Amino acid sequence: MACYVTIILSIVLYLVVNLVEGAPEVPCYFIFGDSLLDNGNNNDLDTAARANYPPYGVDFPDGPTGRFTNGRNIADFLAEHLDFDHYIPSFASATGDEILEGVNYASGSAGIRNDTGSHLGYRIYLGKQLENHKVTISRIADLLGNTTLAKNHLNKCLFIVGIGSNDYINNFLMPDVYQSSHLYSPTQYATLLIQQYSQQLKELYSDGARKIALFGLPQIGCIPDQLNQHSTIFCVDSTNKAVQLFNQNLKALVDDLNTNFSDAKFIYINMYSISSAIAITLLNNPCCQISKTMPEGQCIPGKSPCLIRATHFFYDNFHPTEIGNNIATSRAYSALLPSDSYPMDIRHLVRANNLYYDDQ
Repeated sequence: MACYVTIILSIVLYLVVNLVEGAPEVPCYFIFGDSLLDNGNNNDLDTAARANYPPYGVDFPDGPTGRFTNGRNIADFLAEHLDFDHYIPSFASATGDEILEGVNYASGSAGIRNDTGSHLGYRIYLGKQLENHKVTISRIADLLGNTTLAKNHLNKCLFIVGIGSNDYINNFLMPDVYQSSHLYSPTQYATLLIQQYSQQLKELYSDGARKIALFGLPQIGCIPDQLNQHSTIFCVDSTNKAVQLFNQNLKALVDDLNTNFSDAKFIYINMYSISSAIAITLLNNPCCQISKTMPEGQCIPGKSPCLIRATHFFYDNFHPTEIGNNIATSRAYSALLPSDSYPMDIRHLVRANNLYYDDQ
């Protein structure tokens, strides 16, 4: 009887605390992807794709943490929109029961393809990130009692995946290093990527994911790196056309996944149109001083960045500033235009058929 009373009191206390403090919109939030989402997984890897040195993190409370920007990245801003009172820890640093609220597996220079970004050194490609997630699931099962309870817990979480940019920047668009552009046309390559990505997403589903937001690719042809390579001040049309082939196929994949897995909901975030809109309002040149040696295109270690960072879209030759990340995340969470997301935005995704929280 005493044990029963204790359990009831614990449940009541939990409900009171959440009512007073305000619970997040989902009990857990998991992140897969590349440097746009990485928050430290690459710090101790043998790779040039690291950002754990100044001037990265100049506007982040903890300084340089491995985020490829001056402050918060998309994963951080989304945690805020979801009402988490902390940022989701990297897989490299997550310990104990904090994994119950989510883990960030993202890795700079990672891609859908295993070989993408290999010229930069070690990276945690998407297939390996999924392997790391299985380690987390095993740990959650230990914490909750068994794998069934772990999968039930994961059914309630939000999963975001933002990957594919490096399969172009650090693969297809580097014909002197990688064979992909010699073997495939842009159409064939986009099809190949989506086929592999589809299998990886089905694996994520089989591991318990039921609310999955897939971030499409931005206008890669407009990033400073591409402008420099093509010696132009205008967006590189051929690159953007190749990227759009991937995005079109990804949107179609969302329909296919939603048809085949009726107990799950996949959505597409249109980063292409969102990034285009941001570029209209912010300066396109990078904020920090750019290295011409490895890591080429990233910030020179220790050099001061521009003073008015809120006016710049890019922090280095590849990655947005905090303000760019903030605007993009706001539109991914709550669509400003119907084209921003499909078939719904993240705000509606987390509230759809929510078994953990009442609809708001």
